[in-house]
Amino acid sequence: MKNQLFYGDNLEVLRRHIKDETVDLCYIDPPFNSKRNYNQIYNNIGKEDRAQAQAFIDTWTWDDLANIGLAEIKENYYGKFSQQTVDLICGLEKVLGKGSLFAYLVNMTLRIVEIHRVLKPTGSFYLHCDPSASHYLKIILDAIFCSQGGDYINEIIWKRTTSHSDAKKKFGRNNDIIFFYVKNANDYTWNPQYGNLSDKRMSNYNYQDEDGRRWASGDLTAKGLSGGGYEYEYKGVKNYWRCPLETMRQLDAENRLYFTSKGGIRIKRYLDENKGQLIQQVFDDIPPISSQAKERLGYPTQKPKALLERIIKASSNEGDVILDAFCGCGTTVEVAQALNRQWIGIDITYQSIGVILKRLEDSFGKEVLENITLNGIPKDMESAQALTLKKDDRTRKEFEKWAVLTYTNNRAIINDKKGADKGIDGIAYFDGGKDKPEKIIIQVKSGKVKSGDIRDLLGTIAINEATLGIFITLNEPTKDMIKTAKEAGIYQSKFMSIPVDKISIVTIREIIEEQKRLDIRLVLEVLKSAEKQKNIKSCQTTINFSE
Repeated sequence: MKNQLFYGDNLEVLRRHIKDETVDLCYIDPPFNSKRNYNQIYNNIGKEDRAQAQAFIDTWTWDDLANIGLAEIKENYYGKFSQQTVDLICGLEKVLGKGSLFAYLVNMTLRIVEIHRVLKPTGSFYLHCDPSASHYLKIILDAIFCSQGGDYINEIIWKRTTSHSDAKKKFGRNNDIIFFYVKNANDYTWNPQYGNLSDKRMSNYNYQDEDGRRWASGDLTAKGLSGGGYEYEYKGVKNYWRCPLETMRQLDAENRLYFTSKGGIRIKRYLDENKGQLIQQVFDDIPPISSQAKERLGYPTQKPKALLERIIKASSNEGDVILDAFCGCGTTVEVAQALNRQWIGIDITYQSIGVILKRLEDSFGKEVLENITLNGIPKDMESAQALTLKKDDRTRKEFEKWAVLTYTNNRAIINDKKGADKGIDGIAYFDGGKDKPEKIIIQVKSGKVKSGDIRDLLGTIAINEATLGIFITLNEPTKDMIKTAKEAGIYQSKFMSIPVDKISIVTIREIIEEQKRLDIRLVLEVLKSAEKQKNIKSCQTTINFSE
């Protein structure tokens, strides 16, 4: 099958598009309650710094969707919820009340139930969270998985930072938690993972054969072993040995025996045959993505590829299907692609879809995009208009994001500021031959348009010291709009073969039906880190990359 990338609400996508028992491994890293004061967890009102808690509250609020979700669970929608799950959610409602935390738990319950449904009988599930709400999530996972023949396997502790400033008042919170569950307690995919040997273990390999092959000396005697051993004499040395005589002779023939100066016999344990130390559930050997890391995209919740590589290798095999229902910047799908797994990615923001497509193209070449089925992305005027009608706060700016990123081939920067966007939906930079990059302001309109909109864009360009403007419109432009745009004049740099209009009007119909795209060589792309963007003095817009 082709790999699949879905743009939309993962609950709807899971229910409508992912069949029962078709996924081998699912990993999710949803937005979670990482900055809320634990003492406020029960009242959900919060006298703590509202700015710190805002990201969580913006994502998970008690609204109509939460009410609908709670009703589905209580009424046992299509009989898909175990009785333990229904009872648990009813109990949590009494304890927590209808606030942001309970909204988070209800929404996660709905999605985890669907993930459980789509997992194969041998499938595994990893849920990445933080300690502030992990205890609630674990009992939800227990109610869903353990009540239906599954099992809890591990609570993985990922040490994501070396130290934390909050250690001045308490033990520093420098870890995330990853819960590992399986759908069938007696039959699931597992491939042991090995890490590097410790310095102490490496120091044991202090012997070398003539060919330079390093080895450590190991005991062959059975003294002290509860199972006893084999008593015999070999080459003048009588003892209780761990192996039978036939094995001893074979080891000798393979030059794996070490005859000590004191008349003992030991075994050579070669370094090149040691897979390493078996990985335990505390992951303290995978550092977070630093500001200098090559894989850094400037995406605040980005996880290191090494973390996903370990999980995917441990709980799947080549050709298996990997699902990430909150795929964000696409670390899971990139690693799955590199490890020859099939994959399904889902995200509710087109910004993430754009990042993933660009990331895959950069990592594997354009041909990788030919083996991806894109779902939920507007492919005709009807679906583009439907995107403008979404009332969910999480998706109210998705039409603008889709238009900006599609027209610029995912090379523009989305203006993700809260509140008024001041006439800027996106920004792109190009080389005009001056000391600093030239700026393009991109504006998107989905309603009625008029010539005054073009004049407003000209004002925005002047205020932000930009060079060019692009006006993307769902409706066809009026003659006065076209005239006003043409009156703004043209621009040409030494890097352009032909001049371009200072104000370009582009319709959604042209983007969809004619595949019209921005044909200017840009110098900054959406995947550049936030720090690098700040170095551009002409950029007045705060740039955020949201989950």
